[in-house]
Amino acid sequence: MAPAADLVVAALAAAALSAAAASGAAGDGTVAVAYATKAAAPAPARQRELLHLLQQDCGSCHGMRLTGGLGPALTPEALRTKPAASLVATIVSGRPGTAMPPWRRFVSEAEAEWLVARMVLGDVDVPR
Repeated sequence: MAPAADLVVAALAAAALSAAAASGAAGDGTVAVAYATKAAAPAPARQRELLHLLQQDCGSCHGMRLTGGLGPALTPEALRTKPAASLVATIVSGRPGTAMPPWRRFVSEAEAEWLVARMVLGDVDVPR
């Protein structure tokens, strides 16, 4: 995604978060989107690497279409109600006692935030 588009997404997410806070809405994913889009986007080459990692490495357990497998689905519908901080922590630190390994050797917390934003927004080009 282009830097200008990232700014638009961040502004829209912030507006949605403000509207949700004003209306008392909770659990609709706006917090996840706002949290996950606050980080600066990685360089374009790194974005391609991260998306490849998501599609190939994450896809090996979460399904090549990210619709679930050994691990749960990583679709926007499945993630919208999950706290972004929890999703980021799962990517970076893994889930002890499960097949989910830590990925901190391969992605930073900021890159995990960027990936979470892409997944929550459905901005991941996977075969359908």
